Amino acid sequence: MNFSMSRRAFAASAALLPIACSKAGKATGDATSEAADQAAAPVPINPLVKQRADPYVLRAEDGWYYMTGSVPEYDRLVLRRSKTVAGLADAEERVLWRHEKTGPMSGFLWAPELHYVDGRWVIYFAAGPSGGGADVFRIRTYAVVCDGQDPMAGKWTVLGELKTPWDSFNLDSTSFHHKGVRYMAWAQREPGIETNSNLYLAPMKDALTPAAKAIRLTVPTLDWEIQQYKVAEGPSVIVRNGKVLMTYSASGTGAVYCMGLLSADADADLMDPHAWTKSQKPVFTTNVATSVYGPGHNSFTVDEKGRDLLVYHGRDYEKIEGDPLLNPDRHARVQRLYFDEKGAPDFGVPVGNGPLPERFISVARPGTYMAHEGSKTVAAKVPLPQTQFRSLDAGDGTVMLSPILLRDHCLVAKPDGSVAIAPIKATGAQPGAEKFRRTDAGGGAVRFATAGEPAKSVAIAPDGLRIDGAKDAASAWKAD
Repeated sequence: MNFSMSRRAFAASAALLPIACSKAGKATGDATSEAADQAAAPVPINPLVKQRADPYVLRAEDGWYYMTGSVPEYDRLVLRRSKTVAGLADAEERVLWRHEKTGPMSGFLWAPELHYVDGRWVIYFAAGPSGGGADVFRIRTYAVVCDGQDPMAGKWTVLGELKTPWDSFNLDSTSFHHKGVRYMAWAQREPGIETNSNLYLAPMKDALTPAAKAIRLTVPTLDWEIQQYKVAEGPSVIVRNGKVLMTYSASGTGAVYCMGLLSADADADLMDPHAWTKSQKPVFTTNVATSVYGPGHNSFTVDEKGRDLLVYHGRDYEKIEGDPLLNPDRHARVQRLYFDEKGAPDFGVPVGNGPLPERFISVARPGTYMAHEGSKTVAAKVPLPQTQFRSLDAGDGTVMLSPILLRDHCLVAKPDGSVAIAPIKATGAQPGAEKFRRTDAGGGAVRFATAGEPAKSVAIAPDGLRIDGAKDAASAWKAD
């Protein structure tokens, strides 16, 4: 097809092939895998899955991770599963359903999400008709349903269309439970409001029917929400630390794409618009240092240890030829979601390509992290990204510790016993000074012994890091 208009431009101007269900079980956000699986889980490597935009990852009660997302052709619904997050990268992907030959679901298919609703597997997605021109952007939300309990093997058929307040552009529907009520949140263009899409919320009677009148949660008005287009879309919900947290994405789908946050007290009436507070600044944006552009349209899951993970898409580069929406290189990515001392989420920055980074907390000085300020190592309270280090395989069982904000640099043991940060290809130190052997320090802690002198390890010092020969708390680090 030839397209002369993006979905944003249309929204701004606008007033089945089933594959083949063993029992999968009901969907949940809880970690349920066995301890052996947790210990053996490999480290995910970003990008997790290339050319899968709008990624949605669900960990179900059967212990499997399920992943779906938008394909570059926007012509089919796909699903893959793995026992580990990292395994999603090369897991077999099944085509569950293809767009129809004619009618309202014969064109673009966008942003699928897998949910377990009233005892059945359901995939919500957005679709429009084929034929070219503006009509292909007559996007509405639909659902397909599986006839059995294994979503990878069952037959999928059309369930119907989501009943929204207006017959207008809508997409990015997500479902969540809170205090015994199942809700649906989605993005829609509301007649009379000159935006591309706002966010709405309603309790649900069944998979496609609201149980009460929907409320408007937010309208994009802030500078970072209206770059190129006035957009609030892609809601995703997580409940933590007494708060219902709803992330959403804003602005055009290029490098200006970013994420905002709505929050409400967990005990509040979620159908009261005044119960929700909007972040005045974006919580997740393009980061040149890590080379991730336009991060957004996220979902939440947990890793094999039950720790929260942020799943999202982003590009490796900034400049795009043509319509960003038709560029295939929005890759699915994953990283840890942290919370600060007050329990608020700290999204940090997109961590960039490579193995997931970790943070290392001093055993000798709890609450103090291995960290850096620019090219200087420090042991001080600094922003989250300055505490994240990636372990890169250096051969012979050793690793290089590379800060995510300086992806071509690593820690180096200097002859005077100090620890510096230097370019990986030119450390300016003795051979092997950038290599460390990760060893068990007991109590769940680790040490990083120098490759040349195994009795010496990276230790915390009053003003930063140094190489210390003592095997005590000063050289022990809790990995997080």
